[in-house]
Amino acid sequence: MSETLIHIQGVNRIYQGANGDPIYALKDINLLIKRGEFVSIVGPSGCGKTTLLRLIAGLDPPQSGHILIDGQEIRETSHERGYIFQQPTLFPWATVFENVATGLKARGIYETHKHLVKDYIHMIGLRGFEKNYPHEISGGMAQRVAIIRALINEPKVLLLDEPLGALDAFKRIELQALLLDIWKKTGTTMVMVTHDVDEAIALSGRIVIMTPRPGEITEIFEVELGEENRDRNSDDFIILRKKILEALHLVISRYPPEYEI
Repeated sequence: MSETLIHIQGVNRIYQGANGDPIYALKDINLLIKRGEFVSIVGPSGCGKTTLLRLIAGLDPPQSGHILIDGQEIRETSHERGYIFQQPTLFPWATVFENVATGLKARGIYETHKHLVKDYIHMIGLRGFEKNYPHEISGGMAQRVAIIRALINEPKVLLLDEPLGALDAFKRIELQALLLDIWKKTGTTMVMVTHDVDEAIALSGRIVIMTPRPGEITEIFEVELGEENRDRNSDDFIILRKKILEALHLVISRYPPEYEI
């Protein structure tokens, strides 16, 4: 089995502007993501981070280039690519249990796999909330449910679009620890978009830096920190944070956004 899971080669995504001129969201993106990696994508707003995630998910097609998973070109969505949005997007009419079971039912394997639903709910610390509806639980709890709703389908890759961005600082750190624990337990390849450099360092093995539109990959940082140095106050963490922030500042100053006020 190949070590490379996702192969992004020469990908461009272009939209048509209001005046008919082309707008490059992504330009010549090349990236290899290994099986079992946790990769974060960081860059200024509007640089195409979410666009890239949507292309990997199969929600949008690239104008040119190729995105392959296990050597197969992505042409549509699949349960093999779980997607977590910034908001939990749970079905309000369904209980926690029913929300988590949605994917299993859609695939026609609920009867043989329904025992997994409680296992996953217990794994994220929501034992006893199986019968609650989304409006009866907190935002942080709802996002936990959204994460396992995607994970229960055993996707090859979990795509996370600022999944903790709407949470307060305390809940955010709590869910970062939970996400890291889930990654270690399942070995699922994870690709996350975030604006939070500390979050990227705390969770990732590699951090991809993108330029303002047109979005290009300008640098990739290896996060070579042991678990003891993932502490935000450790010297190694602080040094790496400084390097990434300097790279982001350089990117923004070198590639000013394509708009005028």
